[in-house]
Amino acid sequence: MALKLLVGLGNPGPKYHWTRHNAGFMVLDRLAHEAGISISRKAFSGLCGEGSWQGDRLVLLEPQTFMNLSGRSAAAAIRFHKLDLRDVVVIHDDLDIPFGRIKVKEGGGHGGHNGLRSLMAELGSGDFIRVRVGIGRPVHGNTIDYVLQNFTKEEQGDLLHLLDGIVDLLELLLKEGVPKAMSLYNNKDLLI
Repeated sequence: MALKLLVGLGNPGPKYHWTRHNAGFMVLDRLAHEAGISISRKAFSGLCGEGSWQGDRLVLLEPQTFMNLSGRSAAAAIRFHKLDLRDVVVIHDDLDIPFGRIKVKEGGGHGGHNGLRSLMAELGSGDFIRVRVGIGRPVHGNTIDYVLQNFTKEEQGDLLHLLDGIVDLLELLLKEGVPKAMSLYNNKDLLI
C-alpha cells in the first residue's frame, strides 16, 4: 500500500475559513469526510490525519503556519515519512483558472503563489503534483484582498458540488496517475 502525502494550502483560523485562499483546506476537509479520516493531530507545524482510502495510505496535512510559510510544514512531513516528491500532492487556489475548473500539473514554478514559493524554497524543487483549484481573478481591485475574501453566496452554493468533483479527481489521480487525471479533468467545468 503506497503512502501519499496530500497537502492542502490555506490560512489557519475561523477568519479565513471560507476564503478563496483556503481552497486547499476545503478540498482536504471534504476528502477527510469522505475517507473517514480526522485531520486533528498536531504535527509538522500543522494539523494532520492518517488513514486508508481507495487502496492508498494517506497523510492529509493542513499547514498552520499561514500561507507564506507552508513549505516548512510540508517539508517536515516529507522528511519524516521519507517521501519522494512524486508521492506528494499539493492542493491550492489558482487565480489564473476560472471558478469551477481545476488543473492537474506535475512540477513547474510557483506562478506568484506564496504557498508554492515557500514549498519550493524549503524543498529545493517544484517536482511535486499540484491540483490547482480555480478561483478566478477579480474584475477590479487588488488580488491580495480578493484571495482573502469569502466566496460569494452564489459560489458557496456551488462549492459542495465542486469539492465533490475534486475528491473524485483525487481518487482517479491516486489510482491512475497524472496523465489520466490531466486528460479527464484539465479545463473541465465541474459545475456543469
